[in-house]
Amino acid sequence: MNIKAIIWGLVVIVTIPIASNAQTQLNGAGATFPAVIYSKWFDEYKNMTGILINYQAIGSGGGIKQIIEGTVDFGASDGPMTDQQLNEAKSKQGTDILHIPMVMGGVVISYNLPGIGKGLNLDGETIANIYSGKISKWNDQSIKGLNPKLNLPNRAILAAHRSDGSGTTFIFTDYLSKVSQEWAKRTGKGTSVNWPVGLGGKGNDGVAGLVKQLQGSIGYVELAYAIKNNIPYANIKNKEGNFVEATFSSVSAAAEGSSKNMPGDLRVSITDAPGKDSYPITGFTWLLVYKNMRNETKAKALVNFLKWAMGKGQTFATNLYYAPLSKGVIELCEGKINMITANGKKIK
Repeated sequence: MNIKAIIWGLVVIVTIPIASNAQTQLNGAGATFPAVIYSKWFDEYKNMTGILINYQAIGSGGGIKQIIEGTVDFGASDGPMTDQQLNEAKSKQGTDILHIPMVMGGVVISYNLPGIGKGLNLDGETIANIYSGKISKWNDQSIKGLNPKLNLPNRAILAAHRSDGSGTTFIFTDYLSKVSQEWAKRTGKGTSVNWPVGLGGKGNDGVAGLVKQLQGSIGYVELAYAIKNNIPYANIKNKEGNFVEATFSSVSAAAEGSSKNMPGDLRVSITDAPGKDSYPITGFTWLLVYKNMRNETKAKALVNFLKWAMGKGQTFATNLYYAPLSKGVIELCEGKINMITANGKKIK
């Protein structure tokens, strides 16, 4: 028996899995808002590198909770973490959390009105009044005034909202808080709020499902989910008084010049943005990343993915109904990515 051959065979068996990227797995959780593009990105990146990125779309609230508790390698949220949450995470994990914008998206107001296809116009005050219960019928004068050519039915409005902690909710309620002083005072903004009226659905899919199934319903969902479910969505009156459809170009218009005004931590709101072509219910979606990671292999894998997402990854955005980041924002993100360390050492 050739002992050397046996030993060499054992070495091969042991060392190949250790060196293989296929054995590197990153675990993340959070926002459903970017789940469509994240799914595409993670599949593409696995095919290129063998690195598996396991992502659970459980809502932004869940993503923030898990990054604070240290149960994931990264979190994801459409609403930035609060100062209190950042301090809690640093206390528990011993490191800062970085916010890295990945793409931009629009939150659309979808509806189910038989006989009324695309073309419904809404403004912020009317939407706030629907979700506060002040407007309860589709033929209310406020809605008719915005849509004089539509034959709106005498039908009750059923408002659908998220039941889970959600960055989509944060973007939506952040917008309502800017356009309605009453909403800001009584309900406010957040990943979760006490809804005055309506039915709750889990995830963007849950809200889209409610709207698709229930006649007379209205709901806020990320643009890709409305398109995927073939649900019409309203044109929204922007700050300049124009009714604007959500498209990647109108979402990008809302963030035009944002890189010049973004704070150093990249936590910023771009709802109700100025500009004649700006779609007003627009937001960034962020990856939440530990500034100092304990596992060097995972740190390298995550940094390499983030760099890829800032480059080639952005080219997938428009086909999936997201808006790619501007060059200026990408440069800011790359600065944050270069700050990530492994056990205090720079990633090479």
